[in-house]
Amino acid sequence: MPHIELSFFPRDLNEEQQQALASDLCEAVKKHFGSRDASLSVALHAVEKENWKAQIYDRRIKPELDQLAKKPGYEM
Repeated sequence: MPHIELSFFPRDLNEEQQQALASDLCEAVKKHFGSRDASLSVALHAVEKENWKAQIYDRRIKPELDQLAKKPGYEM
């Protein structure tokens, strides 16, 4: 039952582009986990640049740096 959450700076993505992104993310997860579409969910979270450090980096990235499969190339 993978749930994918993607946080990013706001982009002007229409519904079709959001669905294409979600589909691409799901394809990668299906490939590596053997999941089915029915078991996947995707959440897209636009976060303003000025809020990134407090909302994402400090709360979600920094506390889990040792567990991240891919670490960011920046520090805050």
